[in-house]
Amino acid sequence: MEKGQWTLRYPNSLGGEFGMKHRIGTNQRKQAAGWFQALEMVGHGKSRADLAVRLPEKEGYSLRGHCQGMDSLTPLRRVFVISFLGIFLAVTTLAQSPQNIPDVTAITLEDLMNLQVTSVSKRAQKLADAAAAIFVITQDDIRRSGAASIPEALRMAPGLEVARMDQNKWAIGSRGFNGRFDNKLLVLIDGRSVYTPLFSGVYWNVQDVMLEDVDRIEVIRGPGATLWGANAVDGVINIITKSAKLTQGAIVTAGGGTDERTAESGRYGGKVGDNTYYRAYTKYSDWEPTVGPTGTNASDGWHALRGGLRVDSTPTRADSLTVQGDLYRSVYGETLTVPSLSAPYSSTFPNSGNYSGGNILGHWNHAFARSSTSLQMYYDDTNTVDNSLFTDHEGVYDLDFQHDLHVGESQEFVWGLGFRSIQDSNGSSFTVSLKPNHNSLNQYSGFLQDEVSLFDKRLRVTFGSKFEHNKFTGFEVEPNVRFVGILSKNQSIWAAISRAVRTPALTEEGLQLNEAVIPPPCSPFPFPCVVSILGSPQFKSEDLIAYEVGYRIQATSTVSADIATFYNKYTNLRSAEPGAPFVEGSPTPTDLVIPFVASNKMSGGTYGTELFADWRVVPKWRLVGSYSYLQMDIQKNKDSLDPTPDNPNGASPRHQWYLRSSLDLPKHLEQDMTLRYVDHLASLNIPSYYSLDAHLSWRPIASLEFAIGGQNLLNHQHMEFIPEFINTTPTLVGRTVRGSITWRFE
Repeated sequence: MEKGQWTLRYPNSLGGEFGMKHRIGTNQRKQAAGWFQALEMVGHGKSRADLAVRLPEKEGYSLRGHCQGMDSLTPLRRVFVISFLGIFLAVTTLAQSPQNIPDVTAITLEDLMNLQVTSVSKRAQKLADAAAAIFVITQDDIRRSGAASIPEALRMAPGLEVARMDQNKWAIGSRGFNGRFDNKLLVLIDGRSVYTPLFSGVYWNVQDVMLEDVDRIEVIRGPGATLWGANAVDGVINIITKSAKLTQGAIVTAGGGTDERTAESGRYGGKVGDNTYYRAYTKYSDWEPTVGPTGTNASDGWHALRGGLRVDSTPTRADSLTVQGDLYRSVYGETLTVPSLSAPYSSTFPNSGNYSGGNILGHWNHAFARSSTSLQMYYDDTNTVDNSLFTDHEGVYDLDFQHDLHVGESQEFVWGLGFRSIQDSNGSSFTVSLKPNHNSLNQYSGFLQDEVSLFDKRLRVTFGSKFEHNKFTGFEVEPNVRFVGILSKNQSIWAAISRAVRTPALTEEGLQLNEAVIPPPCSPFPFPCVVSILGSPQFKSEDLIAYEVGYRIQATSTVSADIATFYNKYTNLRSAEPGAPFVEGSPTPTDLVIPFVASNKMSGGTYGTELFADWRVVPKWRLVGSYSYLQMDIQKNKDSLDPTPDNPNGASPRHQWYLRSSLDLPKHLEQDMTLRYVDHLASLNIPSYYSLDAHLSWRPIASLEFAIGGQNLLNHQHMEFIPEFINTTPTLVGRTVRGSITWRFE
């Protein structure tokens, strides 16, 4: 930043929906002496692209300059990329020779359509019968993609928006409203909700498992509130790991690359008696820091260590019991900018923090002749230390009971009860504070759902509702009705109408976020003015009414397609309304606070289409592709006084697509390549980009696998997202190469 300039930035609300940045020169700063002039500055009506993070070319970091193609690469880099791709083309040519080797892609399309999923109706059902836009990422998909983390694996799901902000922070959303603190996407790991009550979102650098033990990741785009409750507004991600019985023996992995210094994991599974199985694992990873827009070190490296245990037992034929838990600790870095009351009134510096905690879960299931019951209990403990900003300790107790009942041959009824208790304690700084600093929240819920089959099971109608009570808004009702019509053996159509709510988070009730300091004199006062975002006890739940229609077809034995369309109507979305200024400091005033208070004066609609196709070109070659279109029309209400010109319309890509090729080669080689396109983010000034990822693995024997992969091979660097809420420096996603060795033994 040039001397004499200062930055005034408003975050995308208290977690994602309003944000702006101004660059104001010395003359303008003199004109902003009064608090009323500060309000005038934020109401100029400029587009979000003009107010977003500025990356002027004269400072040497134009965004478009970093999204370069092959022509802009240095000769050495060009040789590297061409050589890497050349290896893939060379081994592809060998595939022309017939070999009698195992066919890893031998699973048929019919098998995929019959894949059992549980996230749509909280019971096992065929994927083809699900009345929702659901996509399943399998263990084989994860392994062959070379994904090193859950966010990287989620790039394979149609309609999801996955963007990296720096080495340890991600923005992941569904059908719009993307951001680091996305609060409309519910994420579960083995049925355990991992959202934080601070902002109703997910710390993605905390959520991790041993990827080799993942059975599948079920991704629902669209509401799932009737079964899963509040915050399952625009989607549900359910990460399901394998049972201990399926992970017997040992596995050891070791790897590293240009961005991940080292990654090691190990797991051992065994058996006790005839009916009890267990596994234990440990995992460590260490990531290099990346560079910011100016090309300087962003100090965003991080490392994490975690371990866990799972035990599965079937003491009787009718009973099954699971107990599992994890412990973890992660240390991360970032480049942080915070305001201050003394000159120069803001500072940028390398900051660090850590996450630590653990969880334990127990799940019991009992089967009767025509029904079954299940009881799940878990405790989740999380400690967050963000030096210079905030500390937080959360303890979550959760209890869920469910009863499934078959009523005749054409009706299935399921109901359940739930209780969730949250204890939160936090420590504050000048930048971030939360009042009160200790909170106790109790949530009560119940749900019921009935599925009726008609016309010889060619039409299935599902209707039900969730009933919840929370401290902030009281009683909430979230009903839905869903239809599935079986047109033929290979075709089905589905439709749904749903209501979902996003209940307030702790930050929306008691937060004070000091975003910028206006230097003194702040007329008519001789001390500085502090521009702050405040929570409000009057903040209400955000509401969604969703309309969805989908179609699935297996056109031939080798071609299938899945299309989903939607229209979402939102009301009571978050806005930032100006409040009455007040003086801080006692007995001597230190500053004047110019508040912007969380309110519910934004609304609008979104609509779009998501398409996925699967083509088995030949038995050993599979092509899959996805295309997503999203149109957002979110506006402030007429009675809103929110002076920021921001809304979430331009923070999600309108167009996304990918094409993935999976090829089985001779000599036990597997080759996978993925070409992705992500449209520009107009409100963030981030251009569109293409990315080519490649992965090659070799199994000389059944128990040993060598793999090498490259990401972002087509361009040197590009930016994917800009952090909101907390002013950390965004970093550039560069070209990377990773290698790994996996050894399995009994």
